[in-house]
Amino acid sequence: MQLSKKSIPKGVIKDIIIVGVGVLIIWIGLQVAFGTQNPFYVVASGSMIPVLQVYDVLIVQGHEPFEDIEIGDIIVFNRPSDHNRVIVHRVASILDDDPKTIRTKGDANPASIPGTDFPITKEEYIGKVAYVLPQVGYVTQLLKPPINYVIIAIVIGIMVIKQVAKKKNEKEISFSDPLDSEKPDTIEEISDNVRIKRDSKRSQQIERSEHMKSSDDIEKKLEDIEKSVEESETDEKGGK
Repeated sequence: MQLSKKSIPKGVIKDIIIVGVGVLIIWIGLQVAFGTQNPFYVVASGSMIPVLQVYDVLIVQGHEPFEDIEIGDIIVFNRPSDHNRVIVHRVASILDDDPKTIRTKGDANPASIPGTDFPITKEEYIGKVAYVLPQVGYVTQLLKPPINYVIIAIVIGIMVIKQVAKKKNEKEISFSDPLDSEKPDTIEEISDNVRIKRDSKRSQQIERSEHMKSSDDIEKKLEDIEKSVEESETDEKGGK
């Protein structure tokens, strides 16, 4: 037993491609604007409370040079000990100027943590915190599996339904009565043209018939004149 395969409507594929390309363009634009591969970071710990709360979203400016970073700035960097974790802390001191090396500390932490807060060089630096979006990070928690897959399925389902409805409407329009079409003015205009042509033809026929009638009257009058002339000639001959 073979199951019939239903191909995905071309309109759905087109919509998915448009959305994908749009997202890609926006993402690349943000990377160029903020000078970092990922301009957005979500606060995952309470080490910067009360300034930064868990699930706050940070917008990081990577174009801010590491040489211009000062004490008191909040920066995002890779943990210097292994580079396997991203940290957001406040700059606590400048350890060295050549090459520039700094030490950070979480506002809620009692002291700086070796291997995490220092030594931080240009190699670990990602960017300076430019903006904070409070609690927006909750959205990222909602989009974790399997909820994100459900949302994607719903979006694709809406696209499919939209394309099916569009094709159904196109079929109904193609099989509908021309008199019920969306352009009744065009049909009325055609009818008026036909009526005008018919009236014009009828008027021509009337003019032709009237012309023929007038021609017959003239011929009859000529015959009467000829007849009266002949009769007068006959009378004159008889008188002689």
